[in-house]
Amino acid sequence: MMGENTAAEPELSYEEAREELNTVVRRLESGGLTLKESLALWERGEELAKTCEAWLEGARAKLAAALAEDSPDDGDGDAPF
Repeated sequence: MMGENTAAEPELSYEEAREELNTVVRRLESGGLTLKESLALWERGEELAKTCEAWLEGARAKLAAALAEDSPDDGDGDAPF
């Protein structure tokens, strides 16, 4: 996955990144933060959003590959769903 600004951090799962992003958004929306704190949270939110998007892009690619593998079959009933 992407490790641009988070080389020292362990890689987050999609769910972990999404939950932390929700927390960041709630803190920003609640107000009462200094400008410096708000900017730091915003930057963290941007990183988390990129992490989530990378996971989603990977999932889309896997789904597209799986669908491409199934498409040469003429629908002979072997599909798992």
